[in-house]
Amino acid sequence: MKLLAFETATEACSVAVWVDGEVIERFDLAPRRHAELALPWADEVLHEAGVRRTELDAIAVGRGPGAFTGVRLAIAIAQGIALALDRPIVPVSTLAALALQARAPRVLAAIDARMGEVYAAAYRCDGDNAIALDDERVVAPTAVVLPDDANAWSGVGTGFDAVEGALRTTLDGRFARIDASALPHAADVARLAAQAFKRGEGVAPERIEPAYLRDNVALTLAEQVAARRKK
Repeated sequence: MKLLAFETATEACSVAVWVDGEVIERFDLAPRRHAELALPWADEVLHEAGVRRTELDAIAVGRGPGAFTGVRLAIAIAQGIALALDRPIVPVSTLAALALQARAPRVLAAIDARMGEVYAAAYRCDGDNAIALDDERVVAPTAVVLPDDANAWSGVGTGFDAVEGALRTTLDGRFARIDASALPHAADVARLAAQAFKRGEGVAPERIEPAYLRDNVALTLAEQVAARRKK
């Protein structure tokens, strides 16, 4: 199986190719350069793997949640390639890809969603699978609740440093380790997508749906004033 994967939902930009269990990736912190880097990196990883585009079985994409512009870009690129090749797309949760880095039985993945909120979801990671333990949501860090009473959780993602570390404070003592610098990788999108593709979870390019979780992208002036008054 051969998959090409894109993940641009955060300040990190990454592209990976998965070939029968082997992964080659390009990754960098590249705010506002995702559109510039994604396609050239795709060509690079395919060349390094010795894979032609026509040999790909599917295109994988981190479908969010994350930055609106980044999520839209990754989906647009994946759609364009998939349509040109007549291949399916395998959508992967950006939070699930982030959680996979922890390789732990209980993982809370959290991404800074700005505006005083985080994108968060809990997972059980088993090999190259990340099984959701609850629903993805966008909430204030103080509103995040873990799905069980265990104290051996792993935490990954920028959400743990958001709003002055409110998530750490709210769930104090529940985590064995936290990596607040972790960002999602296309390599993990590819690993999750490979499992999903085997389960028949590829979709037609026109059916791919982004996971924004939030309807508004910026606070109105009135909301900004109200937020300042609450501080």
